[in-house]
Amino acid sequence: MDKISLIIPCYNEEQALPFLYKEIKKVAAEMPGQEFEFIFINDGSRDRTLELVKELRLEDERVHYVSFSRNFGKEAGIYAGLKSATGDYIALIDADLQDPPSLLKEMYESLKSADYDCVATRRVDRKGEPPIRSFFAKQFYRIINKISDTEVVDGARDFRLMTRQMVDSILDMGEYNRFSKGIFGWVGFKTKWIAYENVERIAGQTKWSFFGLFLYSLEGIIAFSTRPLLIASVFGILFCFIAFLMISVIIAKTLLWGDPVAGYPSLICAIFFMGGLQLFCLGILGQYLSKTYLETKKRPIYIVKEKA
Repeated sequence: MDKISLIIPCYNEEQALPFLYKEIKKVAAEMPGQEFEFIFINDGSRDRTLELVKELRLEDERVHYVSFSRNFGKEAGIYAGLKSATGDYIALIDADLQDPPSLLKEMYESLKSADYDCVATRRVDRKGEPPIRSFFAKQFYRIINKISDTEVVDGARDFRLMTRQMVDSILDMGEYNRFSKGIFGWVGFKTKWIAYENVERIAGQTKWSFFGLFLYSLEGIIAFSTRPLLIASVFGILFCFIAFLMISVIIAKTLLWGDPVAGYPSLICAIFFMGGLQLFCLGILGQYLSKTYLETKKRPIYIVKEKA
């Protein structure tokens, strides 16, 4: 009998948890040949999420939980869940039911019947999302796949079922600044993708703001590509060359034709433009430096307050 660990990161999911538990219990009943454990990761929730999980544990011994001392973010929750899982196969799923638990049976059968190490899901549309968010999400996937050697599939979800070997490889990557979508691709292994139409959240509110997603996308780009540093270097070389040409033209016009040198407006425009470019390049360098600084501190990815 195979054991399947189902990891559910939770942050203020009081309203969604009853619906989720009902669905995963139904899926487990449809797979009587497998043993299940449900691991809820309470990421510093401020509502009754932890209390509800404790109530579920009293009635179902398959329920386990890890509760953080504060909110450490979803990436920390995923890592904690993977470390806590004891199953032969490990699945990640969101608590809001945007990931259909009914796919777990198909995912498990695909792993058992074919030579796959992971079965992952991806959305084929973004129905229900604000158009501006959908546009920038598509641009992010396009950019990161062009500047990174690690493939990040457009529309990929964290919802996936993995073998123990693949999970152990992910746990070996103990970096502080984590971007799981990139890590899943970086470790390799053979992955089967299951596409499905977007499902809207069953209850509660999304915890991701547009600005939060933007910062998360920057985390992914910095974590899996050094191309921005190369771009900054190319900008520096290019504008040094342009500056040399402009100086040569000004000297030639003044000495040969006696043209006066343009004054205040052109000078201010040049100062603002070059100043902005320098700050942009320094910002790129600063992002990489800050990530290196955080890694060298060797702080724990999360702190557990209680678990069961």
